[in-house]
Amino acid sequence: MNTSDFTTTLLVDNTPLEVFNAINNVRGWWSEEIEGNTDKLNDEFIYHYKDIHYCKMKLIEVEPQKKVVWYVLDNYFNFTNDKSEWRDTKVCFEISEKESQTLLHFTHEGLVPEYECFNICNEAWSNYVHNSLRNLIETGNGLPNPKEGEGYNAELAKKWKLQ
Repeated sequence: MNTSDFTTTLLVDNTPLEVFNAINNVRGWWSEEIEGNTDKLNDEFIYHYKDIHYCKMKLIEVEPQKKVVWYVLDNYFNFTNDKSEWRDTKVCFEISEKESQTLLHFTHEGLVPEYECFNICNEAWSNYVHNSLRNLIETGNGLPNPKEGEGYNAELAKKWKLQ
């Protein structure tokens, strides 16, 4: 891990299993628009937010109650000049016990300050982890992006070369 990678931590009173299950309920905290499976090794899923952000993830590590790692297979932002940002990076969720609480250490390996999207992504990940994921863990109700309606858009995927 590079020390300039985006990282944040979350400490909750819930069990490691509850935190692990919440992380894998990606539709419950990131976006209801997720397409594909999100909880088993080698699962692949697609996230998109309007025509602004579109990415394809693969679960490359799943260790129950301890760790989940997504590999970014492909990505598109409509607001960056460098269209390779996020590609070949990893989104890591590491779970550990700290006294009577559970510590979630979130790192987006490869999301570095040199990226055009760093400030926006930093703010977005912070919001998703500290507000939406925390709410899902603690109350069972996250604050994901709502469904946009049509779901997977093959034409946009083709345009963004994500097929």
